[in-house]
Parts: sequence; structure tokens; C-alpha cells
Amino acid sequence: MTTNALITGWGMYAPSRVLTNDELSTMVETSDEWIVTRTGIRERRIAADDETTTTLSVNASRDALAVAGLDASDLDLVIVATCSPDYPLPATGVLVATELGARHAAGFDMQAACSGFVYGLATATSFIRSGMYRNVLLVGVEVLSRFIDWTDRNTCVLFGDGAGAVVLQASDQPGGLLGMDLFSDGTGAEGIIVPAGGSACPAGPTTIAERKHFIRMAGREVYKYATRQLTESSLSALRTAGLTVDDVDQFLFHQANLRIIESVGSSLRLDPSKAYINIEKYGNTSAASVPMALVEAVAAGRIKPGDRLLMAAFGAGYTAGAAVVEWTADPARAFLAPGAQTRLGKPRVEASEFAEPMAVS
Repeated sequence: MTTNALITGWGMYAPSRVLTNDELSTMVETSDEWIVTRTGIRERRIAADDETTTTLSVNASRDALAVAGLDASDLDLVIVATCSPDYPLPATGVLVATELGARHAAGFDMQAACSGFVYGLATATSFIRSGMYRNVLLVGVEVLSRFIDWTDRNTCVLFGDGAGAVVLQASDQPGGLLGMDLFSDGTGAEGIIVPAGGSACPAGPTTIAERKHFIRMAGREVYKYATRQLTESSLSALRTAGLTVDDVDQFLFHQANLRIIESVGSSLRLDPSKAYINIEKYGNTSAASVPMALVEAVAAGRIKPGDRLLMAAFGAGYTAGAAVVEWTADPARAFLAPGAQTRLGKPRVEASEFAEPMAVS
């Protein structure tokens, strides 16, 4: 009998602090019109000083567990997809598991930049299909505001903070992952990069003075590569699933740039009404982007049992991934679950319950 990995719980958390384009225009030479025209972004969420990647993850995860009807102690594995962890070590996944009370769970981080959630979905599904684990929590989360050069208008206008989480459970019922494509190309490594802080360029007075601990991006090159690779990965995942673009009920693309999404949609010749868009509210939240879009699309009534979803993302590396998923859960579970709701304001847990956040130069 085939074991499938079905999404049974979902949740998200966005910090309460909103940074608008107009506010950004007082910090760097830009304007609301310039940002909206080029990216589709109108505002983004910024983590408070006492919020971390762990605190955002825990808030999203508690809602996902409530919707799934699971206790944290039922979890076998916690995967945190992020490129902005609390610390270089230990892994944020370990901290999240501990704070949730997942005392029987293994935990680790997955770093595939903006593609992290899609990579994590493939990984979680593999663990479940192998029979090794039955209940897996997958979080896509970023606090990229700590890695932004707020004097660089080419990057500071793009990114925001947030978290999205799903629970995947073993089931003999049909559904879950139908097709997958994962991709990487290290020749584009410098296209999106934090140059210093790793073994190739250790932190020191010079790297700090030269602001090498912040994200740098070659925008035009990234745009061209992303539009082509997102299209190719999406088509590859559909071929693996034995489906066509017309068979997909909802497209959940990485919310990096509205023009990229529109270009990919045009290449795929998809109905624009099938592509969920929330970039105007959150900006590019990297690994959190796809799961946050998923949670909001479910809440908006755009996803129902039996629907086929295509999730696709592109990120630093370069990396890319696409997944075709058959949705099986009743969206009403999110409203019936005790205490579960989309978190867009005050955290469910206070940040003071967690370890002190690491200072970022």
C-alpha cells in the first residue's frame, strides 16, 4: 500500500510592524510609484527587535498544529527552511522543536534560499513515504530585515519578514505530492549573495566596514534567469505528475516580483485568476513566501479538497523548485480548530520566552 504525505495543518505569522513605500522614501532615494511599478510591492512586514526566526516559526507552527489537531509531542521531525537563521549554529529547527515541546522530534534547517519551502516539501514527503516518519512539521521563515543594507535601494525595497508552516502526515489515502522538480546552478552564486560571514570570507573589521554582511543582488540577471527557470521547473513538475497547465486549479508562485510572476504566467499561458498574489502586502519573504500565499489562498476560499496546486519558487544559488500537490484537507478546519487563526498581529507567545536574539552587524 502506498503511503502518501498529506498536508493536514497550516498557519502563518507576519510581524505587526508595517513598513510602507512612503516610509522607505524617507530613508533612500525612491518613491511608492517607483517601487510599485518595478516590483508590485506596496508594503512589507518587519520583525520587532525582540522577534527572531524562531519566534516567527513557533507562532506559525502552533496554528498549523492546531488545524491538524496534533500536539507538538506527536511530531517526528521539524524542518525549518530559512536563509536567515537565529545563529550559524545551532540549527533553528532544533530551537523551534524545543519551544513547541516536540520532545520526540528530530530537527534541522534547510537552506535553499527562496526555494527552501519547496525543497522542504520534497524532503518531508520523502521521509514520510519511506516509512521513517509519520508526522512532519515544515516551516518556511525569514527575518531578512536583519540582513538588509537600508542604504541600498536596489535591495531594501524588496524584502520582508514572515513565516508559514504546514503539517504533513502519513496516509494511505490518495493526494499530496504528485510531481516535483528541483534545480540548482552554482554559476549564478554571486547573483544573490551575502558575501561575508562564512568560511570563504570570515567576519572581521574589514568585512563589516565594507558592508559585506548584507544581501547583494544583480537584479537584471536574476530577473532574466528567474523567469526562464520558474517556467521550466513548473513544466517539468507538471510532466512528472502527468498533468498540464490547464489541470492546475491554483498557482502559488514565489512572491519575489509581480513582473516575474506575470512573465511566468504569460509563458505558461495560464488564467491569471488562478495565480494567488499577495506580494503587495509582504514583499519578498523568501522561504516564507509560498507557504504564506498558501495559507491566505485557503483562507480566501480559493482552495478546496481535490484541487491541484502548483507551488514554484526561485532563489539564490541559483536554486529553483516546483511541486504539484493534490489538496485533500477541508479548509474549514482552520476555523474550527481551537485557538487557530492567521496571525497578523500580536504574537501567540512573547519573544521574551526565547533566547536573546543574536546581534547582526
